[in-house]
Amino acid sequence: MKYDASFQAVSASRRAFLRGAVGMVSATSFSSSLALTGSALRPTDKTIVVTFGGGARDEETFAEEGQANIPNLLHTLLPQGTFFTQVRNAGILGHYVATASIVTGVYERFNNFIAQPPPNPTLFEYFRRELRRPETDAWVIAPSNGFQKIGSSSARGFGPQFGAGVILPKRLLSAASRNTPNLFDNDQLQHFLQDNYEMPSYDISATAQDNEMHLDTLESTLRLSVQDFVQHAKTLDSADELSIFIARRLMDQQAPSLMMLTLHDMDVAHSGAFSLYIDAIQRADRLCAELWKAVQSHPEYKDRTTVYIMPDFGRDADDDPAGNGFQHHRTGSAMARTTWLLALGPHVRQNTVVDRAIESIDLVPTIGCHLGFSTNSPGRCIEELR
Repeated sequence: MKYDASFQAVSASRRAFLRGAVGMVSATSFSSSLALTGSALRPTDKTIVVTFGGGARDEETFAEEGQANIPNLLHTLLPQGTFFTQVRNAGILGHYVATASIVTGVYERFNNFIAQPPPNPTLFEYFRRELRRPETDAWVIAPSNGFQKIGSSSARGFGPQFGAGVILPKRLLSAASRNTPNLFDNDQLQHFLQDNYEMPSYDISATAQDNEMHLDTLESTLRLSVQDFVQHAKTLDSADELSIFIARRLMDQQAPSLMMLTLHDMDVAHSGAFSLYIDAIQRADRLCAELWKAVQSHPEYKDRTTVYIMPDFGRDADDDPAGNGFQHHRTGSAMARTTWLLALGPHVRQNTVVDRAIESIDLVPTIGCHLGFSTNSPGRCIEELR
């Protein structure tokens, strides 16, 4: 792959930042006793994947000047897990297609702005088909309205019958507000529903049938009345916070074994509002810590859950003449393509940093290796997390 020296420079900088901030140690080898195989796992082992739909640069996070924005990642989460400094994304730098690549383990090449299922099988389909898991055991929560098709693929032999349920908090809120319009202030509703800063013309209109389906999800899946749901949403500041609320409701009501969330607030960077971008980074930092705390305090999840946290890709550098700095991710430079991965869980080594290069498509086969199901991904199982 191009930019090898630049990728390594980003990785080296992150390693230096981490050692200075939290004193993490480098890992060069792992004892076999620390790596469980799929056959050794309890059937109740659970997995949660958190992606950031809109990456954050090191200048606003891991670099010295940005560390104040991520106190929870640095001082609470990283010491409890293994941190990979160099995750390369060789695919399309669009949020839906990049997230689809993460969940299929294949660099997808379809149009980022057309709602369509990925052509390759997803993590959720591999998991449910091979392990014969029920439809309530895999869920995706995605604030961005364009993600409605990410739960399953169009691949032959797979499809929705093996896919994950998809919950779009903005669609839930829109349906609830249409059903009971006086419950929500219109300005606040529009703030919640704002979406897709890179392409604001994206159509999020919903039919009466869509509304009915989403209201049914509130009642049958989340066990929430419309009024309770809207009243709770009114106390929150963002769709990302609403996503974490829904995740916790799913944990209580369904206790799914496989769950994925995309946190999308930081994509407000496309609007050019640096302060809102920083606010979103700080919020994502807090919400990741809240989710981990919820996992560790929940009887169905405590000491049996692996959490993976990873941005879909990075953003442009300020000194790149082809880009727009923090605002976009257009250049395809090493900074835009180099992200990181933090893994936490009972089988994961703590307070450890790994510098070797991995790819974003390695996550699917890694989860398959850990949980004991096969995949057809060109990615590789991450040995440190096997």
